Amino acid sequence: MLDTRADRALTLYLFHPLRQGMPRRQGSRIPILMYHGISEARRNGHPYFEISTSPGVFAGHMDFLRGQGYSTISLAEAVQQIASGAPRNGKQVVITLDDGYRDFLTSAFPVLQRCGFSATMFLPTQYIGDQTRRFNDTDCLTWGEIRELQRAGMEFGSHTVSHPQLRTLSFQEIEAELRSSKQEIEDKTGTAVRCFSYPYAFPESDRHFVRSLRDLLEAAGYSEGVSTIVGTAQRRSDRFFLERLPVNSWDDLHFFNAKLEGGYDWLHSFQYARKVLKFKA
Repeated sequence: MLDTRADRALTLYLFHPLRQGMPRRQGSRIPILMYHGISEARRNGHPYFEISTSPGVFAGHMDFLRGQGYSTISLAEAVQQIASGAPRNGKQVVITLDDGYRDFLTSAFPVLQRCGFSATMFLPTQYIGDQTRRFNDTDCLTWGEIRELQRAGMEFGSHTVSHPQLRTLSFQEIEAELRSSKQEIEDKTGTAVRCFSYPYAFPESDRHFVRSLRDLLEAAGYSEGVSTIVGTAQRRSDRFFLERLPVNSWDDLHFFNAKLEGGYDWLHSFQYARKVLKFKA
């Protein structure tokens, strides 16, 4: 099935080789990986939409990164690196996880520690408590576990309060989601929250919404954020809506490597065209 998956085939046999043949500019792009749950559970029948990554595949990805000489950096460091345009000192990657699932503690964190990596997790605070709460029928981290992970070098950002489709809310409701989630994480961890992850598909074709959301994020005290726009982050990226590379159990190491090297960035053109057509409909 992997060989007949269209986006994989086009990436491996067309777009990645084309990119490899282009002149490289050091420091121009940084891959930001987007994981969700780290478990054997399958949440979607189609490989492109799957949001679970098995512990074995996740470990394979991390071992591959370490073997290829990658180091992990924070989102803030990535934004600074991209803005400077300076040559990168080795290969760099940002590891992010959405939704606050507890399997991060049991299945991802030990692997990250073994590899010497850090990661950023984005929390929907309505589903995080002093006792275990559930989101999408899955256990989430508790505040005690989050503080433990934070002491070990993991970073936490906002994924709103209730994980809503933000574009369906009023701007007053959106502002409440942004400010309340940020404040609660800061209160519970004692650390400033600077980064945000947009839930669901990012409506980049709605420019008025995007400009307004950017203003709300900046006013609430955020300094960078990530989206579901497919691609590697680069100098033209908006620091509040950085591109990410979706990763899941279907990503074998050849496909994973092609994504890291920008071979999957072509998909954004098709993704954007589909959003424009849907927005105009």
